[in-house]
Amino acid sequence: MACSPAQRMPAPQMKTTELSNGVKVASEASYGPTATLGLYVDAGSVYESAQQTGTSHLLEYMAFKSTQNRTFFRLTREVEAIGGNVMASASREQMVYTVDVLKTNVAEALEVLADAVLNPKFHPWEVDEQKAKLEGDLKAMKNNPQTVLLEGLHETAWNGGLGRPLVCPEGAVGALSAEGLQHFHSQLYKAPHLVLAGAGVEHTELLGLSKPLLESLPKQGKVSQPASKYLGGDFRQFQVGGLTHLMLAFEFPGGWRDVKGSVAVTVLQFLLGGGGSFSTGGPGKGMHSRLYRNVLNQYGWMHNCTAFNSLYNDTGVVGVFATCEASKAEDATDVITKELQALAKDVPEQDLERAKRATASSVLMNLENRNVVAEDIGRQILTYGHRKQVSEFLDTIKSIKPSDISALATKLMKTPLSMASLGDINLVPRYSNVEKRFG
Repeated sequence: MACSPAQRMPAPQMKTTELSNGVKVASEASYGPTATLGLYVDAGSVYESAQQTGTSHLLEYMAFKSTQNRTFFRLTREVEAIGGNVMASASREQMVYTVDVLKTNVAEALEVLADAVLNPKFHPWEVDEQKAKLEGDLKAMKNNPQTVLLEGLHETAWNGGLGRPLVCPEGAVGALSAEGLQHFHSQLYKAPHLVLAGAGVEHTELLGLSKPLLESLPKQGKVSQPASKYLGGDFRQFQVGGLTHLMLAFEFPGGWRDVKGSVAVTVLQFLLGGGGSFSTGGPGKGMHSRLYRNVLNQYGWMHNCTAFNSLYNDTGVVGVFATCEASKAEDATDVITKELQALAKDVPEQDLERAKRATASSVLMNLENRNVVAEDIGRQILTYGHRKQVSEFLDTIKSIKPSDISALATKLMKTPLSMASLGDINLVPRYSNVEKRFG
């Protein structure tokens, strides 16, 4: 069988260089007319003090606004002139700023990216404008049960950095200021906290362009991430309506830095699968996953049942999110509990093989997207100090056995339970009663 042109092309090679001040520059060349550049910062809500609550969330809104060298209008027009597309996102441990652009405009795009990330002006009127926009969006977020529960779960489950809110509480928006943003920025947006990642650009080109922009940053010590202690706990919030939204989760000690364990967690998520009761199916929807077969297809009162995980550098949570009719809240809790406990007893080989194939397929499919490649490079270097080969993850997926998943499930359920509920919560079982079921 003849190979396609893409199959005959050599696989792209990623290269990494550390500048004299500690900034890491990494890139992977690839075919095609476009490139993605990203600045990844070891910063986020875990670094916030009580007085800084919501800073990372607002920094996401303040991305690509006025800088020391450009007005917001000028920056916007320059991005438009080169056909660029800019994005920013905040997470608990990392801040991400990216620009997609034609390869012919990489130099101009990198200069704008570096200026926007490293030299923000934080004009008070721009800050006030974005605070108003943030407040409006926070009202809309109340209608997203999964976001509300995940925030509540973190607040309850951890004491320390990871217990800090990522989504700015409404009452904290007013206290945010231009001076506070500048202080947080000056603390963390410095050389040892930065990774410049490129996908679709030659390393020598990116390195040559980045040195004049990044090597002038002072060489300073890295700020240590505040400690986070997992405790578990119970978060409950009443909301009018006939539905109950639930989360049951457990700690995964080790986080992303436990490579084999985190890969097993990903396979476990595909194994459980799930989704909404009115999902239309199709490739990759997981209609044959355990939560679909054993829960959604069996109980008409279950509107949603989905496995999830939130992993961080050294810890994380793994669990199930469900939405059910309020009168069935206790039954839903019982069903989820039994599904999790069943994993510790027996994992059919057929189910595991399906989950492993789905995991590998997802990894390979995502890496066909340049944005994902750049993000993969940037986040891995911040977490591991280097980027691991895709083959390492694929080999780890292949090596997972049913006993590994059972051992993982057993390990998870030995940690304190984290429970969160939202909606009509009158019939949600007491935390102590649910905890005893896993004891």
